[in-house]
Amino acid sequence: MKTEAEQAMQLNTASVWVEETPGSAPDRRLPGNWWVFILAALGMLVAVGGSLWAYLSGLRTLRALAAQIGDNATGGSHATVSHLMENAQGWASQIAVAAVAGGLALFLVAVLGSSLQRRRWMKRHAQLFEEAELRTQKYLGQVADAKVLGEEARKALAEAERRLAEITTAHTLLQRELTERRQAEKSLAQQAQQLERSKDVLEMHVQARTQELQKLQRRNELILNSAGEGICGFDLEGKVTFANPAAAKASGWSVEQMIGKTESQVFFLAGSRSYKEKDAVGFLKDDKGEYLSEQLFYRKDGTTFPVEYVRTPIRENNKVVGAVAMFKDITERRLSEDKLAHKAAELARSNAELEQFAFVASHDLQEPLRKIQAFGDRLKIKCDAAQLAEGRDYLERMQSAAARMQTLINDLLAFSRIIRSSQPFTKTDLEAITREVLGDLEHRIERTGARVEVGKLPSIEADPLQMRQLLQNLIGNALKFHAPGAVPVVKIDAQLVTRDQIREDAVFRNPPPTASADDKFCVLTVQDNGIGFDEQYLEKIFAVFQRLHGRGEYEGTGVGLAVCRRITDRHGGLITAQSKPGEGAIFIVILPINQPEAQETK
Repeated sequence: MKTEAEQAMQLNTASVWVEETPGSAPDRRLPGNWWVFILAALGMLVAVGGSLWAYLSGLRTLRALAAQIGDNATGGSHATVSHLMENAQGWASQIAVAAVAGGLALFLVAVLGSSLQRRRWMKRHAQLFEEAELRTQKYLGQVADAKVLGEEARKALAEAERRLAEITTAHTLLQRELTERRQAEKSLAQQAQQLERSKDVLEMHVQARTQELQKLQRRNELILNSAGEGICGFDLEGKVTFANPAAAKASGWSVEQMIGKTESQVFFLAGSRSYKEKDAVGFLKDDKGEYLSEQLFYRKDGTTFPVEYVRTPIRENNKVVGAVAMFKDITERRLSEDKLAHKAAELARSNAELEQFAFVASHDLQEPLRKIQAFGDRLKIKCDAAQLAEGRDYLERMQSAAARMQTLINDLLAFSRIIRSSQPFTKTDLEAITREVLGDLEHRIERTGARVEVGKLPSIEADPLQMRQLLQNLIGNALKFHAPGAVPVVKIDAQLVTRDQIREDAVFRNPPPTASADDKFCVLTVQDNGIGFDEQYLEKIFAVFQRLHGRGEYEGTGVGLAVCRRITDRHGGLITAQSKPGEGAIFIVILPINQPEAQETK
């Protein structure tokens, strides 16, 4: 809030300013002399213009009259007319000169009047400016005095507020101490009452806690007894202190018989051996002396069974007081693994036989096709000589069908060679290979007017020939499947990602396997603006000889993308696509930067 001194100071200043302000300020705008000057100029122009117009009109009239008189009169009349014209022209000139002189005089009068009026206005303006400066200086002096008074008032107010704050703080402290003292007295009274009842309450709590511990112990025993894996506890001497029913069932001993025996006596003694440590069979350990995760245990009757074994020390106050062992009978799993390995071997053998069959069959089919094409060429020559147009048409159809079959056989051979290829994985520059592929497709790019954009591509460990075939198939499809009349636009790019980044992507939930969890992958993308496809046919386009369009619409045999999938499978990668009809397609290939075989070789 403002003090009385501040308010008085403000009222004083306002009253002085009001008294010194003139009742009505003079009009400080420029007078209307410029309008007088403009009107005088306009009058002069009108007078001169009127004189000129009268002069010219009279001159034309006299010339016309003179011409008329000249046509009807004799030679003496012509002299009279000429004299008349000269006098009229001199008279008109005098009128024009008089009008111009009058206009100039009027203009000079207007200019002199404007100049005198402007001098009077400038003198008045200088007087008003001096008065305003005097009033401003006087007001600034009053403002400075008011600031001094305001500063003194603020200091007085601050001092008063500081004293009030000190008084308020002292009062608050006294009130708090009084309240704390009353609360302490009340608390002491309550504690005295509670101490009287503490004995009974403590006994009740101890009893409840004991019951809870007993319940927890029984629950833990039920959990251990219900576990499907065998669980045993051992003391520092290696003797069994606890065993659950699953351990007893797996070993053939009863729980009571296992208690007190060593682990070797329970799990590593045949039925015909005596229970002596020297006759016991030991645990399987690695080079570092650590227990292997898989062990071979003996039952009480002498039979053996494989187990998955985990042993963990029990620590109490950072001191080992025993150990707990968990084991699980993996006999069924071993049998399943053996069956799976047998099936995998059978499948590998079957795939090898099928590949061999496809390779041999494709080679055997080449010879009949070559003969069909050769004899077809000979027949075409004879049909041309005999002028058999219909026969030539039949032969062209036959040779076209044979050419399609030749293309299918070649694609089948290329498809079968992918897995049979024995080329080692080497450091492969994908960008250089892409440039070579674009050189091979240069004719198609120029024919379609396509625009191909290549980003920065990394180097990976791969088969260079198969990488070339992969990129040629993907880029070739991007150039081929476009709408009629449209200009193909193909974008090739890549980025390096980790396993976790692939898992976060919605496209690939399960990244391909690698030797290390820290390995990186190359995500290669080939994007086009072509006709696209419905994603419900995503798996179909990667199958052999599967096409979404007829032969009349787009060329091809339906093997190219199947070859791409086999190449990515051989390199331990993945391939998929994203597309919508009419909106182009994006083919995505994930390949490991380093191949496990290459790492092991290194």
